[in-house]
Amino acid sequence: MKHHDVIIIGAGAAGLMCAATAGYRGRDVLVLDNAKQAGRKILISGGGRCNFTNQKVEPANFICGNPHFVKSALARYRSSDFIELVERHGIEYHEREHGQLFCNDSAKDIVTMLMTECEWAGNKIQLRTEITAVAQQENGHFTLITSNGDFSCESLVIATGGLSMPKLGASPYGYKIAQQFGLKVLPTQAGLVPFTWHAEQKIRFEPLSGIAVPSTITAADGTQFTEALLFTHRGLSGPAVLQISNYWQPGEAISINLLPGENALEKIELALKNHPKQSLRNTLSHWLPKRLVEALFEEVQLDKALNQLGHGERETLADALNNWSIMMNGTEGYRTAEVTLGGVDTNELSSKTMQANNVTGLFFIGEVMDVSGWLGGFNFQWAWASGVAAGLAV
Repeated sequence: MKHHDVIIIGAGAAGLMCAATAGYRGRDVLVLDNAKQAGRKILISGGGRCNFTNQKVEPANFICGNPHFVKSALARYRSSDFIELVERHGIEYHEREHGQLFCNDSAKDIVTMLMTECEWAGNKIQLRTEITAVAQQENGHFTLITSNGDFSCESLVIATGGLSMPKLGASPYGYKIAQQFGLKVLPTQAGLVPFTWHAEQKIRFEPLSGIAVPSTITAADGTQFTEALLFTHRGLSGPAVLQISNYWQPGEAISINLLPGENALEKIELALKNHPKQSLRNTLSHWLPKRLVEALFEEVQLDKALNQLGHGERETLADALNNWSIMMNGTEGYRTAEVTLGGVDTNELSSKTMQANNVTGLFFIGEVMDVSGWLGGFNFQWAWASGVAAGLAV
């Protein structure tokens, strides 16, 4: 049985970051993964450009059962630290709206950078390896039985990710390890995920597929995001929808403001004053795509001139524009979700080191735990920060 100081299960963002950090401290590190290549989720992220962090990272950008848990790791490894690493490797990047940072060329640059760091740190990375059993011995060491040999270690780091994107090898393995060692795992659900239509909504709205508009979307708990809304064949997507999906529960309506930052009633009243004989269709089509207008309102109403609309009718129209309440069928689920909500309960872990409070030498990092970031590079920043926190402790 080959012994290493540290074994990390999972060659994704958090696992590779942890490996390099520990390796630079002189630790003998082995990374195991069942995939054919490391960093598969990194490669497809951000449309292949990898939104690797955000300029403005705050604890408020994360969802966690214990909102204070993320503070320590995020403070110790900031987005500026990762940006410095990216620049040191000569990777060119650009900033998009809301402080999001993307590679100019390809997400491969980030994987190459992490693999290079692991190589410089002396790490061994073994892919295509299935782990069949994990146990802790009386001396505190962990033993791992795998398809490519048996190993032991003093520190075992679980960086297996969540359930999102199963086609990339996502599995509940990390949760099973946590439960095996007596840690609580909170219920999981798909996060940062598109919504799907009910059957009757699909007939009405499917023709709008491809239309994108600015919006402010509000969840039942009052959380809101102002970003683009995208109509798809299956339902609603776009940044605003992905963000709000983290705060949505089945059976709840969402409220969509199709004229964010504007008072629809005031706009209608002003149009009435300036163009009283203009049809409602033509008026609304100046503000929103015509196909969307025709899907939202009845044809008989759209054909009316503005001066034919009563005050109550104008108020109802305005409310439909500023506060369109809609009940979605559900989400597309883990197949297209960018993150998994829930996971290993952070109350079971040290916020400074990511070590299990009751199992010395067992660590959890990245998406496997109950920490989910907003869209925009925050989940990667949590992977880097939690990976470094554990890497400094193993």
